[in-house]
Amino acid sequence: MKKTTTRLADGRELIYYDSRDDAVRDASDPRPLDPVSTASRIRHDRLLGDHVAIASHRQGRTYHPPADECPLCPSREGRHSEIPAADYDVAVFENRFPSLAGDSGRCEVVCFTPDHDASFADLTEEQAALVLEAWTDRTAELSQLPGVEQVFCFENRGAEIGVTLAHPHGQIYAYPFITPRTERMLRSLAAHREATDGGNLFDDVLADEIADGSRIVVEGEHWLAFVPYAAHWPYEVHLYPRRRVPDLLALDEAARTEFPQLYLEVLRRFDRIFGPDAPPTPYIAAWHQAPLRAADRSEFALHLELFTIRRTSGKLKFLAGSESGMNVFINDVPPEAAAQRLREVASE
Repeated sequence: MKKTTTRLADGRELIYYDSRDDAVRDASDPRPLDPVSTASRIRHDRLLGDHVAIASHRQGRTYHPPADECPLCPSREGRHSEIPAADYDVAVFENRFPSLAGDSGRCEVVCFTPDHDASFADLTEEQAALVLEAWTDRTAELSQLPGVEQVFCFENRGAEIGVTLAHPHGQIYAYPFITPRTERMLRSLAAHREATDGGNLFDDVLADEIADGSRIVVEGEHWLAFVPYAAHWPYEVHLYPRRRVPDLLALDEAARTEFPQLYLEVLRRFDRIFGPDAPPTPYIAAWHQAPLRAADRSEFALHLELFTIRRTSGKLKFLAGSESGMNVFINDVPPEAAAQRLREVASE
């Protein structure tokens, strides 16, 4: 992998990740951009203990542009985008409309491919491996920023999820706090350790899923993909490395090599869940990494959670009163049935 770092016209950082060591990325950004001005602030909810980002500048962000005006496509004559180069493998840049900025963290955009009409599932294993390298490198870099407590790599895919740019891309958030979801995992981890005289909750969950077997979707030598016992979403798959590690940086070479094949297979199955004539399945793919300064960091297990809000053909799972009002999920699809369906649509 070759990494090339440069700057956009307004001073934001842009990083190219290339599979070829001889790639040259010397295109400058000719756009007359003013320096980015953000109003991101973090407020604390005293009742729930949550943090909320107030980011009014995002009201003016790019919203469903036509394909020929996509800001994530490579630049061409007469049409300059966020990527000055005429082509790229993987590109990462600071978000022009960040939810978190300055002392409140950092947000980056990860462009998986220059092909506007592709998706992550269309990538080759080599391309997916390069994205994994980019996620890992950005985790390492962002972890060094002052005040950052947790790095979150994720992809939102589909208009139903709320995606406003159709180009295949994801984002990385560097939070100045530990997220509520991770805090809950850490509390459960500590309680389980005390109740089992030193047992690890993540290890035990993985062992239980292997022993049961009914919710396993794909098994590899170094990774396991399964529908969780108490899945919140209609179709939800968790991917764990069999050897527990706290973050992407700690993955060994064997796990890195196997991940693209297994992950691409799961994504392609997601697109086949609802039949050959169904539109692409909307989903969220979220990497869970250990907070940077957690006391029990080594006990945390890196994993990826993938889920869709589509519950059946033409119908979405909305977060209504119970879910949004009380955070109590009601799932219409039994996890065992979801796993069975995901096994049925395996690649031939």
